[in-house]
Amino acid sequence: MLMALRENTNSPNISSCRFFFFLSLWNFRHSICEISLLVGSCLQPFGLMPVVEDGDYVLYESRAILRYYAEKYKNQGTNLLGKTMEERGLVEQWLEVEGHNYTPPIYNLIKMYFASVLSGEAMDPKAIKENEKKLGKVLDIYEKRLSETKYLAGDFFSLADLNHLQFTSYLVNEMERGFMVRERKNVSRWWDDISSRPSWKKVLHSYKNAYDGLKEMNVIAP
Repeated sequence: MLMALRENTNSPNISSCRFFFFLSLWNFRHSICEISLLVGSCLQPFGLMPVVEDGDYVLYESRAILRYYAEKYKNQGTNLLGKTMEERGLVEQWLEVEGHNYTPPIYNLIKMYFASVLSGEAMDPKAIKENEKKLGKVLDIYEKRLSETKYLAGDFFSLADLNHLQFTSYLVNEMERGFMVRERKNVSRWWDDISSRPSWKKVLHSYKNAYDGLKEMNVIAP
């Protein structure tokens, strides 16, 4: 199966990072097409990447893209949606938790970090503390959940786990805030499990090279 992923290759983003890991689970063949914001607005009205073209079918928004392919190929290779309606419900539940509870504070922290890298100015300690507190409360809920199950939706790796990889990796590595994960035993065990997968390490290595180059040029887009 061949798909075309369109993104601004001069400024790779986090959403594309998780999508590449997703593709690697099935060894999908794909082409990466550099696209300008002007052309991108024809495919994505907000001019944001990534955009996927699957034949004549065009889809944007990374979570929608991941759900689409996970459903389309759930019977081929890795099933990321669960085998029963109940498992699927839990996958969707934790995807919603990730999108509405986990992502907002961690994304704010990452934005502040990159703004600091680009400007050379220190991050606002009050804003950092506020968002760390919000994220900590979410991680406490994760800690309880992961004391009961191996992964978020149950005892199987799912799309819900996959969607946490890119932002958490920035938090733990670039931002050096791994203590937020490590001080929670079950979250730490879960993170080691999902982040040690060879496919993810390969994607992370590719994006680290791009990140380092962009940081030198002062052009970074999280």
